[in-house]
Amino acid sequence: MFKHILIPTDGSELAGQAVDKGVALAASLGAAVMIVTVTEPFHILSTDAMQVESSRSSYDADAAAYADRVLKAARAKAEAAGVRVQTHHKWHDDPWQAIIDTALEEGCDLIAMASHGRRGVAAVVMGSQATRILTHSKIPVLVYR
Repeated sequence: MFKHILIPTDGSELAGQAVDKGVALAASLGAAVMIVTVTEPFHILSTDAMQVESSRSSYDADAAAYADRVLKAARAKAEAAGVRVQTHHKWHDDPWQAIIDTALEEGCDLIAMASHGRRGVAAVVMGSQATRILTHSKIPVLVYR
């Protein structure tokens, strides 16, 4: 059925549960997984070039270290389950778009992800990556809640 499953994670507890379930699904199907985390690039308005550059470097280093920890933990789960795994850290202003783009670029045939279940004003203010992926993806999406 599915041969290559993309599992996005932001490192949250809920996303970790989706990684567990996505890896278990992949193991039951004999599928490979692509685990991706997306970091939004640093944006700031400032007139002090040194402050901006220093803040950007600090942000980039901290974000890259966090992404590395998240992906290492997810990789360990997949390897423990005997699932072939690749990981990617992407930088993009729109995480939902980076997830869809990665799925297409890597030939994934399913996106398995968590949803925080935000609705109403919370969804408008905080956004819903899952809703955007469901709306725009041409690849099937499995949402864990």
